[in-house]
Order: sequence, then C-alpha cells, then structure tokens
Amino acid sequence: MNTVRLLVLGAVKRRDRAHGYQVRADLESWGAHEWASAKSGSIYHALKAMAGEGLLLVHETTPSTAGGPPRMEYELTADGEHAYLKMLRAALSHRDPRLDLLAAAVGLIDDLSRDEAVGLLRQRASSMAQWRASITGQLPEGADLDAWGPVGEVVGLWLHTADSRAAWTNRLIDRLEAGAFTMDGEN
Repeated sequence: MNTVRLLVLGAVKRRDRAHGYQVRADLESWGAHEWASAKSGSIYHALKAMAGEGLLLVHETTPSTAGGPPRMEYELTADGEHAYLKMLRAALSHRDPRLDLLAAAVGLIDDLSRDEAVGLLRQRASSMAQWRASITGQLPEGADLDAWGPVGEVVGLWLHTADSRAAWTNRLIDRLEAGAFTMDGEN
C-alpha cells in the first residue's frame, strides 16, 4: 500500500475538486513531506498515475498566467472513492502498517463513521494481541530475556512494540468512543 496515494486521494476528497498545487499545499500543511514520502514530485506523479487508472477525473481549468499548460483539477471517481476507503480501512485495521501509512490513515480517520473507525481499530488491537501472544508463546516458561544477549533484546523490542502499539490503539479507541473528532455523518 502506498502512503502518497492514500494521502493524495484523501486530500482530493476533502476538497471535492482540487488542483495539484492545492493537494501539495494541504499535504505540506499536515507535515506529510516530513513524515511520509509526500514530496512535490511524488504528489504530481500520483495525481497523474491515478487519473490514468480512472481513480481521479481530470478537469482542465483556466490557462496558466505564465504561459504554461492549463491548470488541471482532480476529482475522485467512484472507483477512486472505493480505492481510497479500501486503503484507509486496511491501514487502520492491520496490525503493523508502516508508521507513515498509519499516520496518514489516522489523519484521515474522520472520513469514516465513528462506529466503523472503532471497529477497524478493534481489529487492529485484536491482531496486535494475537501477534504478542505468538511471540510469548514461543518463549520457554520463565525465560530471562536479559540472559539471552542480543537475541533477548530483539525479543524485548518486539514485545515492547506490541505493547506500545496496542496501548496507543486502545487510547484512540477510547477517545473516539468518548466523542473525539467529528466523524463522517456527524454534524
């Protein structure tokens, strides 16, 4: 799954119709150029590629004042909306997406209903618990990871990662259940 594609589709959706500069400016205002590979070239490439795939509809608008080609505006197609929501749901529900992908999905989470977002995050938390259990299930009873040297540190890293990601996910679930954010379908 591609973080830039998710971000670009989400940015276009939020504007209904947007030109590349607006998409780039929105993503930069979110800091996505720092925590994701959402650089100018990758954004314009994604817009062009997804238009070619039928995920975005292209509209020519006013000609450039600098004498260049007309400015293009992009709009999600039905296929684009479907692809966007599929990527968003997958990134929120899977145990271990890359952090840039998870960050993009959380930043766009309000495009889902509250119940759906909570359900997807519960899937993630459940998957995280299963993953942790698979790690601990392989350890001998009473294992002293400190005595295992570097291998013990690796196992400890995985356990810490499972615990911290589960705690973060559960905190977000609690916040959503308490009414944080205005979700899709809410006013």
